[in-house]
Amino acid sequence: MKNKLLIIGASGHGKVVADIAVKMNKWKSIAFLDDNESIKTSMNLEVIGKSSDAIKYINDYEIFVAIGNNKTREKILIDLEMAGASIPILIHPSAIIGEQVEIDAGTVIMAGTVINCSTMIGKGCIVNTGATIDHDCVIEDYTHISPGVHIAGTVIVGRGTWLGIGSVVSNNINITSDCIVGAGAVVVKDITEAGTYIGLPVKKIH
Repeated sequence: MKNKLLIIGASGHGKVVADIAVKMNKWKSIAFLDDNESIKTSMNLEVIGKSSDAIKYINDYEIFVAIGNNKTREKILIDLEMAGASIPILIHPSAIIGEQVEIDAGTVIMAGTVINCSTMIGKGCIVNTGATIDHDCVIEDYTHISPGVHIAGTVIVGRGTWLGIGSVVSNNINITSDCIVGAGAVVVKDITEAGTYIGLPVKKIH
């Protein structure tokens, strides 16, 4: 393990990621890359270059992609993996992680989350503040589980899907890839077609 961490993205999401990294107390130094040249520091940590500079630091730093957009995060992470980057997993000390939970590289687990036993979380996921994921779930790569989302047991959430803040997914549900589920929405049946879903229960709007 390298003892320095480089975070790509210094805005809101990046700040929360940096806060988690500091609290983990694993790295001697933490710095940012960001494409906004007007940002010189964030969370009292230095911005040392643009996202395209990441390859220059690949031998000295572990690199974490703190970009909220699922597609952008996926693209950058795949490029870094191909270049041989060391990509950590970030877990807030207050998160509760059950037995036999698997979490893949580039995923962040934020404060107050609960992930129960026998659940799998893919690459490059965001499990945001106060979300709960129950037993035997599969959260596929590059998915964003927003703050306050509650997912019951034996749920599959497809690759690149975004569950909006406060949404709820009933047990034994499959949600296909590349979906958006709106804030406060409730999913009680399988979602088999990519698109945007809102309401109680959800309906596809486009």
